[in-house]
Amino acid sequence: MLNQEESRQFNRMDVFCAIDYKFPDAEESYVGECLNISGSGILFRGKHRLERGMALELAIATRNDLTTPLRAYVEVISSKEVESEQYEVATEIKGIREY
Repeated sequence: MLNQEESRQFNRMDVFCAIDYKFPDAEESYVGECLNISGSGILFRGKHRLERGMALELAIATRNDLTTPLRAYVEVISSKEVESEQYEVATEIKGIREY
């Protein structure tokens, strides 16, 4: 659902689905959970604390007709621990292509 009360440039859409994340040019990927997407960023939960400025490649397999599966190239904006070994990672989208 879109959150219209945000004072952001883009509205966020809650999207709860699987997400694979990896470092560019790396073979190994990790599984997380996408929490929301906006026109400028993606928020997801994973088991790694990631440093601000790190580049990631995200593969998002959505379960709805509004958001098609996609691959996004992002930069980590923040990462905070929300549970033991669970981190919420805010990212800024740098590029997108269809999955």
